[in-house]
Amino acid sequence: MSSETKLTRDEDGEPTDDTKYRGMIGSLLYPTASRPNIMFSVCLCARFQEALKTFHLAAVKRIFRYIKETSHLVLCYLKGTGVETIVYAESDHARDYVDHKSTSGVYTFMGCCLTSWFFKKQTALAISTTEAKYVSARKACQQALWMK
Repeated sequence: MSSETKLTRDEDGEPTDDTKYRGMIGSLLYPTASRPNIMFSVCLCARFQEALKTFHLAAVKRIFRYIKETSHLVLCYLKGTGVETIVYAESDHARDYVDHKSTSGVYTFMGCCLTSWFFKKQTALAISTTEAKYVSARKACQQALWMK
């Protein structure tokens, strides 16, 4: 899924079965640990588990097709190679286009490979860009400790 894709709470679309959609999202959450390339798409689709429309279901089906077509790709880490872990953090005040909350992004590299990535709406309401950056830095520290 393109990072420019905008899924919305479109009220005009055709409703669909939410139990099937939730089951599909649930089955995609585990592979995100070993397939960080699907993290953005899965998390974007997971945000719309209520008031579903057919285009939300179509987006999830595209993720499954992508996994099927790229099942031969894997991440390999050699044991005992002393790989350096680098964590980057970013934030954006009121970036979310649906409810205008601040967002945090954390990117973790092991060596030259991106191994973990998430982009999440902040749960606390940040009243300034500085506060949004502090929240994002805290999440980056949590991720670095977890990766260690």
